[in-house]
Amino acid sequence: MKKRFGLTAVALAGLLGACGSDDASNGNGGDENSSKNLLEQIQEEGKISVGTEGTYAPFTFHDEADQLTGYDVEVMNEVAERMGVEVEYSETQWDSMFEGLNSSRFDVIANQVGVNEERLKEYDFSDPYTVSGAVVVVPEDNTDVTSFEDLEGMNSAQSLTSNFAEVAESYGAELTSVEGLAQAIELIKNGRAEVTVNDKLAILDFQQQQPNAGIKIAAEESDVSESAFMFRKENEELVEEFNKHLADMKEDGTLAEISEEWFGEDVSQ
Repeated sequence: MKKRFGLTAVALAGLLGACGSDDASNGNGGDENSSKNLLEQIQEEGKISVGTEGTYAPFTFHDEADQLTGYDVEVMNEVAERMGVEVEYSETQWDSMFEGLNSSRFDVIANQVGVNEERLKEYDFSDPYTVSGAVVVVPEDNTDVTSFEDLEGMNSAQSLTSNFAEVAESYGAELTSVEGLAQAIELIKNGRAEVTVNDKLAILDFQQQQPNAGIKIAAEESDVSESAFMFRKENEELVEEFNKHLADMKEDGTLAEISEEWFGEDVSQ
């Protein structure tokens, strides 16, 4: 009896060992997702989690029906549709977005994140879907200003803490302090300032909202900034998937169409 019991125990141990070997070869069963990259996980779940502010018009904000919308939102929705997945937005403050991406609360950030050397050390970016730079704004009947060099000695309405004030001053403009773009435009219209320097996208959005504002862009700086989708490092497959769809959207005109809807011209290149 004792001998038979011993043989059974050995056989049972061998059987359990064989089962354990099978599980290991199959990626440990329940831990199967750990062997998949982020793109594969997103495709399997059928959804992608996106971090955004939801308070940054015209890029990501709530419309009158309280629906999340904006340029970045529409571009993201189009990419997700081409990927065949649904979008799940997580709205949060700017600083919290980076923390949320780091802690894997979401897979990507869509919020006009500028591509720069410092961020490239810690994150990966898609190809840019927005390009912008500083522009000089004048009354629409002004024919004297055609370049940044023409700012020399002119009165420029600027928010003194902004980078654009530094740009205007670097070209020799005399600054008049304002609290924001709307006030700067108002000073130009009533003749209390001659020009203002600001971000091209902000001006295009202002013109979309107030087409009869009586202003125009007289000059554009060649040094532009680029904004793109931002990802955690080591998710090359997901970045490549985004780039593939962004390239297709540029080629078939979809990205230009979304740009023109929000800004009146193509701001994607």
